[in-house]
Amino acid sequence: MKEYIEGVLKTCRFAVLATEGDGQPHTSRIAITPFGSLRQLIFATYRNTIKYRNLTHNSKVAVLIEGEYVNMKGLKESVVLTIIGHTEEISIAENKEALHTHLKRHPEMESFMLSSDCVLILVIPQSYQVVLGIDDIRWLTTDDLDST
Repeated sequence: MKEYIEGVLKTCRFAVLATEGDGQPHTSRIAITPFGSLRQLIFATYRNTIKYRNLTHNSKVAVLIEGEYVNMKGLKESVVLTIIGHTEEISIAENKEALHTHLKRHPEMESFMLSSDCVLILVIPQSYQVVLGIDDIRWLTTDDLDST
């Protein structure tokens, strides 16, 4: 499972972020970059967005990423990864590595990310749901991955 998770994070550039605010769910498409252990994610957002406002009141999130893997027959199959976790804001001034890592993967976002209203957000996973098929769904915690 570790290979599926890291494979999806390495190859997929976009995801759907789910937040909650005032009892209402909210989803957003985000540009993602694996960071740190390859299991954490970073994304950028403006401060004046619903997602940022939601995250300042409730840092719990779900991130859905759809990717592919090659099965034993050499055919591409879908894998859907959901990360359940929480977020922390990353200071761009104090963490240039995060900014440069995200810009390297998403160079088209440079003017957006250098805006004074832009912040970087770190997603810290607690658990993962890996869906390989309609009847092949597996749940793992970060501890499960660290022990393999």
